[in-house]
Amino acid sequence: MDDGEQLETIPVKAYSDKELKEFLKSRGLALTVEEAKLVAKKLGRDPTLTELWVFNIEWSEHTSYKSSRDTLKMLPTQAKNVILGPSEDSGIVELGNINGEKWGVVISHESHNHPSQVVPYEGAATGIGGDIRDVLCMGAKVVALSDPLRFGNPHGPNKNKVRYIANSVIDGIAEYGNAVGIPNIGGDVYFNDSFDENCLVNVVCLGIVKAKEIVHSYAPKNSAGHDIVIVGKATDFSGFGGASFASLVLDEKEEDSNKGAVQVPDPFLKNVLIRATYAVFDEVRKQKLDVGFKDMGAGGIMCSTSELGSSAGYGVEIDLDNVHVSISDMPPYVIACGETQERFTWVVPPEFTPTLLKIYNEDFELGNVAEGAKATVIGKIIREQDFILKHRGKLVCRAPIKEVTTGIKYSRDLKEPKTSFREPSIKEPKSFTKVLLKILSHPNVCSREKIFKHYDTSVQGNTVIAPGRADAGVIAPDEVAPYGIALSTDCNPAISRISPYWGAANAVAEAMRNVAAVGAVPAALTDCLNYSNPEVPEGFWQFVEGVKGISDAARFISRYNAGNDPVPVISGNVSFYNQSSKGKAVDPSAIISCIGILDDYSKAITMDAKKSGSMLYLLGERKNQMGGSVYYSLFNEVGTNVPTLDFGREKNMIHSVVSLIGKRLVLSCHDISDGGLAVALSEMAMLGNKGMEIDLAFSELGIEQVLFGENSGFVLEIDKGQARAVEKLLESEDVPFWRIGTTKNEAKLTVRRKKMKLIDVKLEEMDTAWRSGLPLALD
Repeated sequence: MDDGEQLETIPVKAYSDKELKEFLKSRGLALTVEEAKLVAKKLGRDPTLTELWVFNIEWSEHTSYKSSRDTLKMLPTQAKNVILGPSEDSGIVELGNINGEKWGVVISHESHNHPSQVVPYEGAATGIGGDIRDVLCMGAKVVALSDPLRFGNPHGPNKNKVRYIANSVIDGIAEYGNAVGIPNIGGDVYFNDSFDENCLVNVVCLGIVKAKEIVHSYAPKNSAGHDIVIVGKATDFSGFGGASFASLVLDEKEEDSNKGAVQVPDPFLKNVLIRATYAVFDEVRKQKLDVGFKDMGAGGIMCSTSELGSSAGYGVEIDLDNVHVSISDMPPYVIACGETQERFTWVVPPEFTPTLLKIYNEDFELGNVAEGAKATVIGKIIREQDFILKHRGKLVCRAPIKEVTTGIKYSRDLKEPKTSFREPSIKEPKSFTKVLLKILSHPNVCSREKIFKHYDTSVQGNTVIAPGRADAGVIAPDEVAPYGIALSTDCNPAISRISPYWGAANAVAEAMRNVAAVGAVPAALTDCLNYSNPEVPEGFWQFVEGVKGISDAARFISRYNAGNDPVPVISGNVSFYNQSSKGKAVDPSAIISCIGILDDYSKAITMDAKKSGSMLYLLGERKNQMGGSVYYSLFNEVGTNVPTLDFGREKNMIHSVVSLIGKRLVLSCHDISDGGLAVALSEMAMLGNKGMEIDLAFSELGIEQVLFGENSGFVLEIDKGQARAVEKLLESEDVPFWRIGTTKNEAKLTVRRKKMKLIDVKLEEMDTAWRSGLPLALD
């Protein structure tokens, strides 16, 4: 068959550079002139319009990682507890053995930044939906969600838009997650003006699966002739070009036209799809079948089918006329590449296809849940190493499948930016009580209850620690009891603005401290790397520095009782072009999530002080490193001396806290981060309604540095009878610690340095300030 006679091609080779550039722009293609010519070179002929769209998406930054691929090789992705590293839709880390079966925790960490800035409700909701699909398609039961968020300044000149976006994002996450029936157990939120024109909406999703029952995102061995079946919503125009849109700088002037690149969510259909898919898993396992299963996200049918085939060494042939669509006369490239939500792709043996179709179409009646929704066969796995698309009897794409899926690679220049950061000169405050109350009401410190009260945090009945009660959320699914799974997310953008390296390294350390603070062993990490334009050398330098920081922290803090085994990075995402058309970039944001494992979920502890008369211990040195602190921000300052880490001491401190809680020697625990020691103590006191008497005599540093410095550390509440055992363990691990005070029944926080009273405030007044911050920021 002569492709040249069948294919209607675009004269890329004949066009001048100017003509080609104009053509690409007129068709909404983000390919550069050089990339379009490279497509023709790889095909050995002029491409069709559908083929240009195929490569436009596969060669986008979002899909190909063309700027970041080499840098990401720095990350430690392998460790003895890794079941599956970052090679498929989700990573999997070992949870433990239950009744002789090895179980894994499945995790995906994605971003939906651009869509959420343009259409915040839909963008956030579909971000949740995509992450759920990534976990589900590994054969897992989906058990938890978390949402790290970054918004602009809610009190700045753009406050109206910032508040609209923030509230809409929160509503989108809540209404989608609640309807689907998956608990939201954590997340974090920061506000500053770098996010005014580019919010960040990251999503983390967890699942559980038996190691022997993992379903892979590639066609099985000997699968030539297997059916390719798509399942879910009828394909439409929504989300078309989404992958390319996510790989471009946002331009406010094009906001309305960009809305079409955002998908439309349907959580009620997703709920049914999840339950139907669990039924398919049961049947697949009963029949001991080897199948392939993949989320249909960026690039739609084209991406999911080509990757399923190519990853297994096969080609794919698709008849687009068999795709169920909601609109007639859709162009073939839209059918192939549209990103309509709530869809999956299966590769199954033909003899299983009737069972698969029956489960979705008859048993769960998808068509009655959403108009046009169903499962349908659209093609075959073939031995020929080509990606073939047909439409109305004509060939519209025939490309070597490896060329489609391999992507391209750029070697970007990097250059350290010139900065003007300096340490400010700030007079000692007249009232440390007033400063504390201001910090407690700061949008980056205050209670997050206004956000998480929208979320269903206990659906499924597995939640052990809900958001707001500890530094990490904890769940204990019945299938894996008595094991518990802790989840945290972290990254302080203010520290990253000054030092992308230390910002990322601190994010890793804090995420580990947070799961350790509930008693869980840090087991694995994910990273969502939100940065600016990689084509700008200063922007790419920030990205590389961030990856170095993650790598060093993950390697050198290392896993508990595992020698020098790193805490592995098993999943993640890179989101570039988070800047406006005017060049305003977001603060570098390497948002880290950490999975923690408890061998017995009943050992998990919270941060609220438990009783009066307890001893309060500080772990971790206070230093003159206030750069990026909330305290500095009160004076509109940033600083330059950011918190640094001694990785060896950080490891000892984290591991010691895990040991102490595992031995049930700790009543409550809170890590020190935003707002410093003073905020950690305040939150423990307020949540437990227990007063505290604190003495800062242990340090000669300035009072504001001791109280509000954000160097890493923990506050532990210890029963007097356990004090010697705790001190003995900390001494043996060379962990710096100080006994700094006691809890009391009187509901007030009193802080002294020797005889000088610094803070004397009722818990009720603190609580009012702490709970006022988000209503003032968002209402």
